[in-house]
Amino acid sequence: MNFKTLEDNARIFRFELGDVSNSYANALRRTSINGVKTFAIDSVTFYENSSAMFDEYIAHRIGLIPIITPSKGYDEKDEVLFVLDASGPCTVYAKDLETREKEVKVAAPNIPIIKLGRGQRLRLEGKAMMGQALEHAKFQPGIVTYNQTDKGFEFYVETFGQMPPREIINKACMAIINEVKEIGKQAKKL
Repeated sequence: MNFKTLEDNARIFRFELGDVSNSYANALRRTSINGVKTFAIDSVTFYENSSAMFDEYIAHRIGLIPIITPSKGYDEKDEVLFVLDASGPCTVYAKDLETREKEVKVAAPNIPIIKLGRGQRLRLEGKAMMGQALEHAKFQPGIVTYNQTDKGFEFYVETFGQMPPREIINKACMAIINEVKEIGKQAKKL
Protein backbone atom coordinates (compact mmCIF):
# COMPACT_ATOMS: atom_id res chain seq x y z
CA MET A 1 0.00 0.00 0.00
CA ASN A 2 1.35 3.41 -0.99
CA PHE A 3 0.22 6.70 0.55
CA LYS A 4 1.17 10.18 -0.62
CA THR A 5 -0.23 13.47 0.73
CA LEU A 6 -1.11 15.95 -2.04
CA GLU A 7 -2.75 18.72 0.02
CA ASP A 8 -3.38 19.08 3.74
CA ASN A 9 -4.97 22.13 5.36
CA ALA A 10 -7.77 22.95 7.81
CA ARG A 11 -10.58 22.35 5.26
CA ILE A 12 -9.20 20.00 2.59
CA PHE A 13 -7.11 16.83 2.62
CA ARG A 14 -6.07 15.29 -0.69
CA PHE A 15 -4.02 12.11 -0.87
CA GLU A 16 -3.06 9.35 -3.22
CA LEU A 17 -3.62 5.75 -2.20
CA GLY A 18 -1.95 3.05 -4.27
CA ASP A 19 -1.84 -0.75 -4.36
CA VAL A 20 -5.36 -1.18 -2.96
CA SER A 21 -8.48 -2.63 -4.54
CA ASN A 22 -11.59 -0.73 -5.64
CA SER A 23 -13.54 -2.32 -2.81
CA TYR A 24 -11.10 -1.06 -0.17
CA ALA A 25 -11.07 2.47 -1.62
CA ASN A 26 -14.87 2.52 -1.69
CA ALA A 27 -15.10 1.13 1.86
CA LEU A 28 -12.84 3.95 3.05
CA ARG A 29 -14.92 6.56 1.20
CA ARG A 30 -18.27 5.24 2.46
CA THR A 31 -17.09 4.84 6.05
CA SER A 32 -15.63 8.37 6.00
CA ILE A 33 -19.00 9.74 4.94
CA ASN A 34 -21.38 7.75 7.10
CA GLY A 35 -19.38 5.84 9.73
CA VAL A 36 -17.57 8.64 11.59
CA LYS A 37 -19.36 9.85 14.72
CA THR A 38 -19.92 13.59 15.12
CA PHE A 39 -22.01 15.87 17.32
CA ALA A 40 -25.22 17.41 15.98
CA ILE A 41 -28.18 19.01 17.72
CA ASP A 42 -30.74 16.22 17.75
CA SER A 43 -33.56 17.50 19.93
CA VAL A 44 -34.82 21.04 20.43
CA THR A 45 -37.16 22.25 23.18
CA PHE A 46 -38.92 25.54 22.42
CA TYR A 47 -39.89 27.76 25.33
CA GLU A 48 -40.96 30.70 23.19
CA ASN A 49 -41.28 31.18 19.44
CA SER A 50 -43.21 34.21 18.26
CA SER A 51 -41.44 34.24 14.88
CA ALA A 52 -43.17 33.57 11.57
CA MET A 53 -41.54 30.09 11.28
CA PHE A 54 -42.76 26.79 12.68
CA ASP A 55 -40.82 25.16 15.52
CA GLU A 56 -40.02 22.13 13.32
CA TYR A 57 -38.50 24.29 10.57
CA ILE A 58 -36.22 26.09 13.02
CA ALA A 59 -35.28 22.81 14.75
CA HIS A 60 -34.34 21.31 11.37
CA ARG A 61 -32.13 24.30 10.49
CA ILE A 62 -30.43 24.15 13.89
CA GLY A 63 -29.85 20.41 13.53
CA LEU A 64 -27.91 20.94 10.30
CA ILE A 65 -25.44 23.41 11.86
CA PRO A 66 -22.05 21.65 12.17
CA ILE A 67 -20.82 21.22 15.75
CA ILE A 68 -17.10 20.85 16.55
CA THR A 69 -16.48 17.28 17.70
CA PRO A 70 -13.28 16.89 19.78
CA SER A 71 -11.22 13.79 19.02
CA LYS A 72 -11.06 12.76 22.70
CA GLY A 73 -13.06 13.14 25.88
CA TYR A 74 -16.55 12.47 24.54
CA ASP A 75 -18.47 9.35 23.53
CA GLU A 76 -21.84 8.47 22.04
CA LYS A 77 -23.58 8.66 25.43
CA ASP A 78 -22.63 12.30 26.03
CA GLU A 79 -25.05 15.16 25.44
CA VAL A 80 -24.14 18.84 25.16
CA LEU A 81 -26.75 21.51 25.86
CA PHE A 82 -27.01 24.60 23.65
CA VAL A 83 -29.20 27.58 24.62
CA LEU A 84 -30.56 30.33 22.38
CA ASP A 85 -32.40 33.45 23.55
CA ALA A 86 -32.92 36.22 20.97
CA SER A 87 -35.33 39.11 20.50
CA GLY A 88 -36.02 40.99 17.28
CA PRO A 89 -35.46 42.90 15.24
CA CYS A 90 -32.31 40.92 14.40
CA THR A 91 -30.91 38.04 12.43
CA VAL A 92 -30.20 35.02 14.61
CA TYR A 93 -26.96 33.26 13.69
CA ALA A 94 -25.40 29.94 14.69
CA LYS A 95 -22.99 31.84 16.97
CA ASP A 96 -26.02 32.78 19.10
CA LEU A 97 -26.26 29.12 20.20
CA GLU A 98 -24.41 29.19 23.52
CA THR A 99 -22.97 26.29 25.49
CA ARG A 100 -20.87 25.92 28.62
CA GLU A 101 -18.61 23.38 26.94
CA LYS A 102 -15.29 24.83 25.85
CA GLU A 103 -14.44 22.27 23.15
CA VAL A 104 -17.89 21.47 21.74
CA LYS A 105 -19.24 24.52 19.95
CA VAL A 106 -20.66 25.70 16.65
CA ALA A 107 -18.19 25.12 13.80
CA ALA A 108 -19.60 27.76 11.42
CA PRO A 109 -20.76 30.76 13.50
CA ASN A 110 -22.09 32.87 10.62
CA ILE A 111 -24.83 30.50 9.44
CA PRO A 112 -28.14 32.40 9.63
CA ILE A 113 -30.92 30.57 11.46
CA ILE A 114 -33.83 33.02 11.23
CA LYS A 115 -34.63 36.69 10.91
CA LEU A 116 -36.75 38.04 13.76
CA GLY A 117 -38.99 41.05 13.33
CA ARG A 118 -39.85 43.71 15.89
CA GLY A 119 -41.43 42.17 18.97
CA GLN A 120 -40.57 38.60 17.98
CA ARG A 121 -38.65 36.32 20.32
CA LEU A 122 -37.01 32.92 20.10
CA ARG A 123 -36.02 31.01 23.23
CA LEU A 124 -34.96 27.37 23.07
CA GLU A 125 -32.62 24.63 24.22
CA GLY A 126 -30.98 22.12 21.89
CA LYS A 127 -29.29 18.88 22.91
CA ALA A 128 -26.34 17.80 20.81
CA MET A 129 -25.53 14.12 20.72
CA MET A 130 -23.13 11.94 18.78
CA GLY A 131 -24.34 10.01 15.79
CA GLN A 132 -23.46 8.73 12.34
CA ALA A 133 -24.72 9.80 8.94
CA LEU A 134 -26.31 6.35 8.62
CA GLU A 135 -28.91 7.76 11.05
CA HIS A 136 -29.22 11.28 9.57
CA ALA A 137 -27.21 13.50 7.22
CA LYS A 138 -26.71 16.09 9.99
CA PHE A 139 -24.04 13.77 11.44
CA GLN A 140 -21.99 13.67 8.22
CA PRO A 141 -18.50 15.12 8.87
CA GLY A 142 -17.73 16.12 5.29
CA ILE A 143 -17.57 14.99 1.69
CA VAL A 144 -15.19 12.33 0.45
CA THR A 145 -14.62 11.45 -3.18
CA TYR A 146 -11.94 9.71 -5.17
CA ASN A 147 -10.78 9.34 -8.75
CA GLN A 148 -9.07 6.25 -10.05
CA THR A 149 -5.72 7.08 -11.65
CA ASP A 150 -2.82 5.11 -13.10
CA LYS A 151 -1.13 5.23 -9.68
CA GLY A 152 -4.20 4.17 -7.67
CA PHE A 153 -6.84 6.42 -6.14
CA GLU A 154 -6.72 10.15 -5.56
CA PHE A 155 -8.93 11.02 -2.58
CA TYR A 156 -10.46 14.43 -1.90
CA VAL A 157 -11.75 15.06 1.64
CA GLU A 158 -13.49 18.31 2.61
CA THR A 159 -14.69 18.85 6.16
CA PHE A 160 -17.90 20.60 7.18
CA GLY A 161 -16.01 21.90 10.23
CA GLN A 162 -16.68 19.31 12.92
CA MET A 163 -13.11 17.97 12.73
CA PRO A 164 -10.02 18.32 10.53
CA PRO A 165 -10.29 16.40 7.23
CA ARG A 166 -7.30 14.17 8.07
CA GLU A 167 -9.09 13.14 11.26
CA ILE A 168 -12.13 12.05 9.22
CA ILE A 169 -9.93 9.56 7.35
CA ASN A 170 -8.17 8.41 10.54
CA LYS A 171 -11.48 7.80 12.31
CA ALA A 172 -12.87 5.99 9.27
CA CYS A 173 -9.82 3.69 9.23
CA MET A 174 -10.32 2.95 12.94
CA ALA A 175 -14.02 2.22 12.34
CA ILE A 176 -13.11 -0.24 9.57
CA ILE A 177 -10.51 -1.95 11.79
CA ASN A 178 -13.03 -2.26 14.64
CA GLU A 179 -15.66 -3.73 12.31
CA VAL A 180 -13.20 -6.30 10.95
CA LYS A 181 -12.17 -7.25 14.50
CA GLU A 182 -15.82 -7.74 15.45
CA ILE A 183 -16.41 -9.90 12.36
CA GLY A 184 -13.35 -11.96 13.38
CA LYS A 185 -14.73 -12.46 16.90
CA GLN A 186 -18.08 -13.57 15.52
CA ALA A 187 -16.43 -15.89 13.00
CA LYS A 188 -14.49 -17.64 15.79
CA LYS A 189 -17.79 -18.52 17.47
CA LEU A 190 -18.97 -20.46 14.41
